[in-house]
Amino acid sequence: MRDDVVILGAAETEEVGRLPETSTLELHVQSARRALADAGLGLHQIDGIATVSTGGPGPVAVAHALGITPTYVDGTSVGGSSFLFHVRHAVAAIRAGHATAVLITHGESGRSRVGAAPWARQPDSSMAQFEMPYGVLGPPTTFTIPALRFLQETGNTLEHLAEVAVAQRRWSSRNSRAMYRDEVTVDEVLGARMVAWPFTLLMCCLVTDGGGALVVTSREFAEAHGSDLPLVNVAGTGEAATTPMVSQMEDMSTCRQFTLSSQAAFREAGMGPSDIDHLMIYDAFAHVPLYGLEDMGFVGRGESGAFVAEGNTSPGGSLPMNTNGGGLSYTHTGMYGMFAIQESVRQLRGQAEAQVDDVETSLVLGNGGMFMSAATLVLTRG
Repeated sequence: MRDDVVILGAAETEEVGRLPETSTLELHVQSARRALADAGLGLHQIDGIATVSTGGPGPVAVAHALGITPTYVDGTSVGGSSFLFHVRHAVAAIRAGHATAVLITHGESGRSRVGAAPWARQPDSSMAQFEMPYGVLGPPTTFTIPALRFLQETGNTLEHLAEVAVAQRRWSSRNSRAMYRDEVTVDEVLGARMVAWPFTLLMCCLVTDGGGALVVTSREFAEAHGSDLPLVNVAGTGEAATTPMVSQMEDMSTCRQFTLSSQAAFREAGMGPSDIDHLMIYDAFAHVPLYGLEDMGFVGRGESGAFVAEGNTSPGGSLPMNTNGGGLSYTHTGMYGMFAIQESVRQLRGQAEAQVDDVETSLVLGNGGMFMSAATLVLTRG
């Protein structure tokens, strides 16, 4: 396991949820300043900047707003997993000597749309030709297609989808920052308003405002210049992408990039699923954590639903998962990956509101688009 690159600073915006007075750029800037304070660094010590280049101000505008002149810039934009890609790319840049300290920012007015780019529709795109004529438009209707095939092929059930939402409310009930904190039952999840079959409202992610930022640097630099907070080692990373359209997936009952990215991260870290103490799986909808558990090898084919229903991912379970409440109950601004990383950092530092005992290793799996891209981070304590 390599331990030469670390996450030195990590912070979210002061608030997440409904922030109608705060613009997208302000969310970037606020989270960046808070992450720098957490790291114990000044703006002059940052020479790298990374954020998505679509749907927001982009890395150049964020750097300019902060007063940074970066010599390393990453604008990778592959959906909500982008921030995990940014971490991976920052690690490579630091090891190659292209950057010393990289600031990765996220800010999104997903609910209030303050300063946000308008939703784009491309009438001449492949999606317009092959999916939109059949009513496949946007996450709820797009994600239903692989979800139904997954249930059919694996034997998982609607009740198992509901169990994911139930488990994550158990975690969010312990998190004062979570948007939804009341615990729910399987019957309440199944009985909630139908959005798009088979998803009821409580199986769908929140739509919120907020942001977060990370400072990634070498261990040598962190120990010489950073704060006294525990360091989080980036032990392994992986990334993969397949198709931007669900209609073109090779097999809708599995997400190949989940497997590919996690295998790469495990290989680099010298670990496997049994070595992971804590797990964050991007949960735009309730089926995605089930895919993640199976495709990364934490459980066998068709076993994920029962694994969650038996309480293994809930408080006190064998594999605590989505301990902030996830995108279903904590927050989901549209691109959730940053918040999953933040919770892993908090757990490894021992700072989480719903803290799990003795977390030494944490895995973060990010999904981009509707099974378009994925990235995996294996993080370890200091």
